[in-house]
Amino acid sequence: MTTILRNPDFKDLQSQLHRIFEPFARMTTDEDLATGTWVPPVDVAETQDKILVRAEVPGMKQDDIAIEFENGVLTIKGERRLEKNADGVTWHRVERTYGNFVRSFTLPRTVDAERIGATYREGVLEIEIPKKEEAKPKQIRIAVK
Repeated sequence: MTTILRNPDFKDLQSQLHRIFEPFARMTTDEDLATGTWVPPVDVAETQDKILVRAEVPGMKQDDIAIEFENGVLTIKGERRLEKNADGVTWHRVERTYGNFVRSFTLPRTVDAERIGATYREGVLEIEIPKKEEAKPKQIRIAVK
């Protein structure tokens, strides 16, 4: 009788492990827990005219958030502070995350840094990064002879 040993498919194994541990990886890292930092979720979208970045930062004041653009990197940082205990208030559970955060995104050279704008509404920070005119696709008319 011949026994055939099958080599394990490491790509499949890696994929399965990633699916198992992916929810935990999105929560926090050991470094985040040690420093008290948190990572707000961010969506990034693109149109022909602009790049749009939306970050969920509920419970924060506008003054507690800073946005910087330098050397092609957009950086959002801030701090969500834990409310101080008022007289007679005892917290039994604190599940919301507090502390500093920093998120950075490398943007293409086609963005117009001078026209970046941001709004903050209902806990969502929205940053619009327009593209330079020369980066936008141009429609070329076909002449009929």
